[in-house]
Amino acid sequence: MHLFIQIAQLLLCLSILIVFHEAGHFFAAKFFKTKVEKFYLFFDPWFSLYKKKIGDTEYGIGWLPLGGYVKIAGMIDESMDTEQMKKPPQPWEFRSKPAWQRLIIMLAGIIVNIILAIIIYAGILMTVGESTVDTQKLPNGYSFSEVGKKLGFKDGDNILKVDGKTISSFNYLPIYILFGDNVTVQRDGKILNFNLLPEEKKHVLTSEGKGFISPRIITRVDSVLPNSAAYKILQKGDIITGINNKPTPFFDEFKNELPKYKKDTITINLKRNSQAITQKIYVPDSAILGFSTDIITSLKNATTYKKYGFFDALKRAPALSWEMLVIQIKQFKLIINPKTEAYKQVSGPLRLYQAFSPEWDWVKFWNFTAMFSVWLAFLNLLPIPGLDGGHALFTIVEMITGQKLSDKAMEKVQMVGIFILLAIMILVFGNDIWNIIQSMINK
Repeated sequence: MHLFIQIAQLLLCLSILIVFHEAGHFFAAKFFKTKVEKFYLFFDPWFSLYKKKIGDTEYGIGWLPLGGYVKIAGMIDESMDTEQMKKPPQPWEFRSKPAWQRLIIMLAGIIVNIILAIIIYAGILMTVGESTVDTQKLPNGYSFSEVGKKLGFKDGDNILKVDGKTISSFNYLPIYILFGDNVTVQRDGKILNFNLLPEEKKHVLTSEGKGFISPRIITRVDSVLPNSAAYKILQKGDIITGINNKPTPFFDEFKNELPKYKKDTITINLKRNSQAITQKIYVPDSAILGFSTDIITSLKNATTYKKYGFFDALKRAPALSWEMLVIQIKQFKLIINPKTEAYKQVSGPLRLYQAFSPEWDWVKFWNFTAMFSVWLAFLNLLPIPGLDGGHALFTIVEMITGQKLSDKAMEKVQMVGIFILLAIMILVFGNDIWNIIQSMINK
């Protein structure tokens, strides 16, 4: 059932983004009196699930959810309709329109994706609000997983700057570390600078590297699992301060110390209702006592929450979209750097559903949809023949030079673009299949 919910969310997300993106091209073309022959959600090789012709346009739903398209008369696109191009240009065709009109038609889908992201973010800000953890209010620094330590960090480091820039929100700090080249930290009272090596980032980019950094918190008990080692011994609100009188003021220290006492009974030092007490507890072979930490209370002083009014949301939403675009650009740079091996982590449709919650969560759904809308805009803006950015680039060159590429030349360039896109698809699907096989083997 969880898998079905995740796939349903993915299909709904793709449908929304594709329809709006293609609608941008469609209405721009119609505005300039350009004939649109087809408007399809999903691709329809060999057959379609649904189609209906209204006026000059055939509207349909394909069966291959890898995208969608509008087929504009007189335009050399992925359909490679060369027969149409052999006929004399008609006034309603794309090729007959002035360059500036063709440019607007090509960029309209990207513009709509950006506008859609802004609208979604504004809606989230008004209904849910925005929660931020202020890095300037985390005096205990951070704790790191093993892969985080491979980057050069140590538990307790206070990260001051990434590439010379102060990152004020922890929400973005892990991302900027991954994309950064240099960090400045405060460690044991000293200021240190060190480089973030691409070769080490590849460890963080694997699934094991998720959550490589977290704010350093005290061990405050939130809940205790029934029948666990800690059941009826620890209580909600307890603050663990040590093991066998050895101070472990922070959760990462407690977690690292505990495995040393597997299959042994230890004395836990803790504070309960401001009183210092001790409790005996048996440590199982798993070294898991069965309690969760109260992260929310521990980060209360550093967390700010704001719910926006209509006009404030409209001001903040474009900034959020811009921040996401900057992140996508940095992520792209990370992917094309072979030393990070980030290209191995690029997911396609076979794994993209994992980005969604197994329970239907509308807040997470709309957050991901807004982020993906920005990502789709960025991808389409890349100057690759076959993408909107490729068409736009040739049109801009034409506007500058006054020289238009011949239809034959455009067909050849389009073929190059198709081969590039096919190579990317092979990489993406190859990653998906390989990771699925690995997950099956490791089960």
